Amino acid sequence: MLEARGLVRSYGPTPALRGVDITVAGGEIVAITGPSGCGKSTLLHCLAGILRPDAGEIHLQGQRIDNLSEAARSKLRRTTFGVLFQFGQLVAELTNAENVALPLMLGGTSRSSAQATAREWLTQLDIGDLADKRPGEVSGGQQQRVALARAMVTEPQVIFADEPTGALDSLASEQVLGTMVRAARVRGTAIVLITHDPRVAGYADREIALCDGVVDGSGLGLTHTAPGGHW
Repeated sequence: MLEARGLVRSYGPTPALRGVDITVAGGEIVAITGPSGCGKSTLLHCLAGILRPDAGEIHLQGQRIDNLSEAARSKLRRTTFGVLFQFGQLVAELTNAENVALPLMLGGTSRSSAQATAREWLTQLDIGDLADKRPGEVSGGQQQRVALARAMVTEPQVIFADEPTGALDSLASEQVLGTMVRAARVRGTAIVLITHDPRVAGYADREIALCDGVVDGSGLGLTHTAPGGHW
């Protein structure tokens, strides 16, 4: 479903990606791993259309997307893609339900309909009772589940998760990852998961390791057995 070929991206004279190839099948969970500074987040940002690669191509279901305008790539992130960051990046002044409803409203859905759908998603992720609270009034793990609901509310084809449990303790991490995997499996949503934590990578179907901006051949295609029988 998602394919990238020969991705190159530099920051000034410093290369971050040096010819990366990656494919993601529909419904597949792929973990991209490697040490800090190896290019993981840059790769995710290119795949999600946040950054444009300096060279190479990215295709979604056969259509090239890296050469789309910023407006078109932004629309992809509101509709076809969902993005989940390490710290959630929720709007502090809004309630949790309003945060989740934002992508729908930006896409033209009425406020009442968007709010109703947002509350349904919060309930599905077992935090429906937190809909009217603000992010600062709930725990870090609960905030990440709100952010996950926001990422999934448009029922995207791909979720890009950048160190989604990096700021959480082990119990909250298990809850967020388990919730994300279950929700994705039910809907056939693909997940591209960036992590440096082997335990988190264990939730994926396949692991791709990066080293100094290139794919480490020893990690390419590594298939996981789920930790603790999570699925």
